[in-house]
Amino acid sequence: QVQLVESGGGLVQAGGSLRLSCAASGRTYRNYFVGWFRQAPGKERECVGTIKSWYGGTTDYADSVKGRFTISRDNAKNAVYLHMNSLKPEDTAVYYCAAGVGAISGLYYYTSSYAYWGQGTQVTVSS
Repeated sequence: QVQLVESGGGLVQAGGSLRLSCAASGRTYRNYFVGWFRQAPGKERECVGTIKSWYGGTTDYADSVKGRFTISRDNAKNAVYLHMNSLKPEDTAVYYCAAGVGAISGLYYYTSSYAYWGQGTQVTVSS
């Protein structure tokens, strides 16, 4: 079992930045791919970015955040981060990290590819 805990959310003005953290504990996650998702009120959960492995690899981003969000990781801390810059009010949502194993990269953007989810952290961007 893998436990994921997000942190770092909060209230920020438009144009500001936040860094979300996703800390993992539990059994080995060397082969897990990781996704960052968000869900705004009344909307479906959407993927904003993925990284091929908890230990690094190719990253990919949704068009809506490309050039503004980046994913990094710190192996020593068993953490993956979502760096969010130039935030917009439409970025307001609950953000989740998730981990999965076994899916091909073309499926990383689908929630069904992930077996483990964090509890989410609220990000609110004021205009």
